[in-house]
Formats: sequence, C-alpha cells, structure tokens
Amino acid sequence: MRPPDPSTVRIDGPWTHRDVSANGIRLHIAEAGSGPLVLLLHGFGEFWWAWRHQLGALAEAGYRAVAADLRGYGDSDKPPRGYDAWTLAGDVAGLVRALGERRAHLVGHAWGGMLAWTVASMHPRWVESVTVLGGAHPLALREAVRRGVFRRRQNQARALAHLFRFQVPMRPERTLVADEAAALEKLMRQWSGPRWTASADFDETARTFRHAMLVPGVAHSALEYYRWAFRAQFRGEGRRFTSAVGTRVAAPVLQIHGAADSCVLPRTARDSAPWRGPRSRFEVLPEVGHYPHLEDPRHTSKTLLDFLGH
Repeated sequence: MRPPDPSTVRIDGPWTHRDVSANGIRLHIAEAGSGPLVLLLHGFGEFWWAWRHQLGALAEAGYRAVAADLRGYGDSDKPPRGYDAWTLAGDVAGLVRALGERRAHLVGHAWGGMLAWTVASMHPRWVESVTVLGGAHPLALREAVRRGVFRRRQNQARALAHLFRFQVPMRPERTLVADEAAALEKLMRQWSGPRWTASADFDETARTFRHAMLVPGVAHSALEYYRWAFRAQFRGEGRRFTSAVGTRVAAPVLQIHGAADSCVLPRTARDSAPWRGPRSRFEVLPEVGHYPHLEDPRHTSKTLLDFLGH
C-alpha cells in the first residue's frame, strides 16, 4: 500500500486550510472565526484535526481559532532537524507573528502543552495565556520521571516507558507504522478513559490519527521530539533549557487534566503549580484519560472559554 499524501490531512469542515511561513519552515493550519487569537497545539501522534471540536466552539464564542500541524506532522514541513525546544518554541512565536497578531492564547495537549509553557517562558511577549490539557510543566515531568525510575509501584517513569523505547534508531519508526500504525491506537487505548474507548468516536479518531501517522516522515519526526527531550538531559543544552524555563511564567495558566490519565499522571500535573502564573487554575475531569479535548469536548471547551473570558 502506498503511503498517504500529506494533503489528505486537510479534512473538510467549518474551517479554512492554508499554509503559513514561520521560523524558516511552512506550517499548515486550519482556522475558523475572528477575534483574539487562540493557537491550538496538538500532542504526540495527533495533527490539527485533534482540535475539531474546539475550533467550532471558539469561533462561535468570538475567537480566531487556529489549529496547526506542528513541525514534522500532518501537511507541515518535515525537516531533518529542529525538534529541540528552542526551535519548536520559535516555530510557535513565529506563527503568531506570521498570523499578524501581537499576542495569542496558547492551548496545547501533552507535548503541545509543554511547548506552550516553553513559549511562555522563552517568548513571553507573544503569549496572553497558556492552557495545558493532559500535560505538565517540562521540569515537573522530568522530576517525576527521575523520582519514579527506581520505584516499583505505578509512577511517572513507568507511565512514560515508551519514551525510553523510542530512543533507539530506526526500530521505533518501523514499529510505529507497522500494520497501518496499529501501535498508535494501542497507546491511545492504554492512555484513554474506558468510556471513550468504547465509543464509535474513538474508533473514528484512532483510524484518522493512524492514517496521518503513515504520511511519509511523520513517524520519524514525532519520535525526534522524544529523542531530543531525553538526550538533552545528558548535555549542556539540557541545563540551558532548565534555566530558560525554570521560573514562574507571567501568563495565567489553565490545566485541564483527566482523573484517569495514565500517561501524564494527575499528581505530576499538579506538581506543575510552582511554574503557573497569576490567576491560574487546575481542573480535573472525572472518568477522562489523557485526551480531555476528545474524550469530553463539551466540558473542555466550556472550561477553556470560561478561562479565556476572565
């Protein structure tokens, strides 16, 4: 079977697709509505379509909602390098500029959430607020993984065991795309709440994400995010990153977390409190796993809009 063309991720709906040049690369976006900019950043194994529910809700509420395919994903460019925190943060700040805005509300899931928090530290003048779904501050996550390495009970290191498996060359790429990216759906089922995994919506979402993972270059690019994060811990750039994101951000932060999240544990998310700015909030969704925006889109969108309105 031939791999899908990148353009197949441009799924029709009440939004507009276009390309934007930012930070030296081309990024594909889907946008809807007008008003203050809300920039939506997806997580591992996803693409812009993960925000389909929030695009409509935000546009109807008077916001300009923009969901981007991050570097290496979907129909955005897939360069061989640039998956370090500084370059990725530059992509987001550059995208805000390229969209003709001075500031943006950043909303990110998992990796996208950590990226939003990083942008708020490295490029604060472009950030109005930060919302993190199913994620934690990068330093809170790192510390939780370190604490859990030698513990036997459920802990953050065990929850992120895939991070360690992804470090070897080539084999993880082959595993990720084998059997039409079945491994991605397996991870999604493992991390999600049981109510969503039993639904037809989960089946459709998993099928669509699997298709997007088969776009040439996506599997390798997605794994490079993990590889830089792990290897930086043993290099000088890891210490520089710690310094760059080590202080409380000036922007208010909303964390929306599923009580049943088995990827980023709820206690790890709560440990992000020292880095949250003023007027921040932490919201737990019962019976929801790692994907609040997909598992409970109505409650997630309402919580987000309440936060943006204050």
